[in-house]
Amino acid sequence: MNILVCIKQVPGTTKVEVDEKTGVLKRDGVDSKMNPYDLYAIETALRIRDKVGGKISVVTMGPPQAAEVIREAYMMGVDEGALVSDRKFAGADVLATSYTISQAVRKMGEFDVILCGKQTTDGDTAQVGPEMAEYLGIPHIANVLKIVELKENSVLVEMDMPNTIELSEIKYPCLLTVEKDIFQPRLPSYKRKLETKNREVKMISFNDFEDKDEKKYGLNGSPTQVERIFPPQANNDREMWKGSSDELTGKMHKKLSELKFA
Repeated sequence: MNILVCIKQVPGTTKVEVDEKTGVLKRDGVDSKMNPYDLYAIETALRIRDKVGGKISVVTMGPPQAAEVIREAYMMGVDEGALVSDRKFAGADVLATSYTISQAVRKMGEFDVILCGKQTTDGDTAQVGPEMAEYLGIPHIANVLKIVELKENSVLVEMDMPNTIELSEIKYPCLLTVEKDIFQPRLPSYKRKLETKNREVKMISFNDFEDKDEKKYGLNGSPTQVERIFPPQANNDREMWKGSSDELTGKMHKKLSELKFA
């Protein structure tokens, strides 16, 4: 089976500055890590390969330093990886990101299953996976909790719905976004790190795409624009009250009324 996992490098801290003009995160000089939700997608791919055999590839979009997460994926047991990187892709929203990665996937070849984490910790939209599937013209299922059965032409999965757990069968090729409860991700292996230190990370740029319409990529291809983004202001105001339960109840009611909460 040919499996592709979409991964992303995200900030490793909540103290990230924002470019006031573009509304995007300033990632230069910020400690980064692999998106935690993507670890579950990688582990799912490894479990599938253990059962039916095949090859696992990963793809990520970002600046050159994003190749670090591909190296980490190699340490977990992934076979090959590609970095989608070009200045033309900068500032992409979820729609432009989805289209860009879908173009890269077409360049990489055909896959039976594409796996994504539920969402990323820097965007939290949970939209890129399903939008990619739409661009690729393949069926998809989100919020997958369990791989029930791998069949010759399809896979049976459990998906987490708001009030129920539903069983669904989907034909290959398909895209699945997995929940964090699906498997416990394994740790990267130092032995694999040594074995894969010289393994190639393929580079894919704008010039490699079939569709070279610049209006579909980066800020130019992003229909959603951030009007204003700013860090929340910390409010450390506090009051200390003493008194009987009746006195404190009265003070609390008065304070809530002043704040228009009651």
